Amino acid sequence: MSIGAQKAPPIGVQKGPRSRVHRPTVSPGAEPYAPELNPIENVWEYLRGNQLSMQLWDSYEVIVDACCDVWNSFVANVTTREWATVNS
Repeated sequence: MSIGAQKAPPIGVQKGPRSRVHRPTVSPGAEPYAPELNPIENVWEYLRGNQLSMQLWDSYEVIVDACCDVWNSFVANVTTREWATVNS
């Protein structure tokens, strides 16, 4: 460190008349990754287990096409349900 140079305060610490230490907040009981709380994880688990399992594909493009077809049929099925309609 050169003469006259000041060391920067640690991250989260401010210097001044109203300075305080900021501590990170963590919600109690929250896990870093909880797939069961993410609805799309449940959708993909269903599609992998019921629509995309036990199959072999010849190329990446065929895999993408199969995933798109399954996703489109899933969306078409869900959007026909009464609870999924949008009223304007």
